[in-house]
Amino acid sequence: MNSPRRILYVVNDAAFFLSHRLPIAAAARAAGFDVHVATPEGEAARGIPRLGFAFHALDMTRSGMHPMAEARTILGLIRLYRSLAPDLVHHVALKAVLYGGIAARLTKVPAAVSVLTGLGHTFVANGWRARVLRRLVSGTFRFALGHPNEVVIFQNPDDQRAMLEMGAISSEGAVLIRGSGVDMREFSPTPEPDEPVLTVLASRMLWSKGIGEFVEAARRLRRAGVRARFALVGDIDPDNPAAVPAAQLAEWNDTGVVEWWGRRDDMPTVFAQCHVMCLPSYYGEGVPKALIEAAACARPIVTTDAPGCREVVRDGDNGLLVPIRDVEALAAALRRLIESRELRTRMGHRSREIAVAEFSVEHVVRATLAVYERLLSRKHES
Repeated sequence: MNSPRRILYVVNDAAFFLSHRLPIAAAARAAGFDVHVATPEGEAARGIPRLGFAFHALDMTRSGMHPMAEARTILGLIRLYRSLAPDLVHHVALKAVLYGGIAARLTKVPAAVSVLTGLGHTFVANGWRARVLRRLVSGTFRFALGHPNEVVIFQNPDDQRAMLEMGAISSEGAVLIRGSGVDMREFSPTPEPDEPVLTVLASRMLWSKGIGEFVEAARRLRRAGVRARFALVGDIDPDNPAAVPAAQLAEWNDTGVVEWWGRRDDMPTVFAQCHVMCLPSYYGEGVPKALIEAAACARPIVTTDAPGCREVVRDGDNGLLVPIRDVEALAAALRRLIESRELRTRMGHRSREIAVAEFSVEHVVRATLAVYERLLSRKHES
């Protein structure tokens, strides 16, 4: 009797695996795979073995760049791949893609999948350090994504085009699967609550998510006499160089310009309480899951005309797109929706239709498992 095919997920954050990749891993297990997961240790990681997956502690920081620590991470992955001998490795997010890709090539893992969930801070930051780092990362990409039996999954066409132009991938090895998918039963439409209108920005508290622009837009609208509430929903991220300090968030909350709700694990309830979702991001997104969740809950959206964000929002249809870092345009777009219940209702209805048609978790799971079978059939043929 043949042993089950072994798949190893390598993710640089356990919480991200649980929130964005768990349905795919569960579907792979249901399809007969022997599923293993490697992430750094921590509170979230303790939930992985409780869900029945074999867990491997990964010595990896999300944003550290100390050469010795990074070398240890790559060597640890090489040892893991050699000892576990997976049939397929699935790397998720930038660091896991780069370091896992290097390890997969050096250990001759039979098949590899890499998912770029946006190009992130490295590709949007300014300054000479960022430019030098981008050059280094670009060269590493060409090696890490050079596995002979690999598919690179992109969440938006802008990132796919950037990697093609960089020469890091071939068109044959690229697949577009937009987003991580959302459970349309969990995130379902609810009636608009009573006014005043509540606009929510749900994300990690990073400047590059447009937090500062959102706060300034709220401040201007309040000064103009617009009757509305504005809330930031999300946790701080102290390991990220773009993190908004907790003291700043507390000051905004105390002065009343915006409310800071902190981390919430009941996002369907959050969207049921709000009227408008806003994400003025210039982070370098894949496809922001919070935008899909809000759309699934039939909420209109204001976001930036930027990669990833514009995948969910069609300007004038289910929301409004604004230029990045343009506070005046952001405030004007928010005011349009705050002052028109009819517009919110129409756009919210279209948001739900788009979410169901294009961004369900079932679609993402089917497309990803199809990639696995494609690669493993090649492995069989070779």
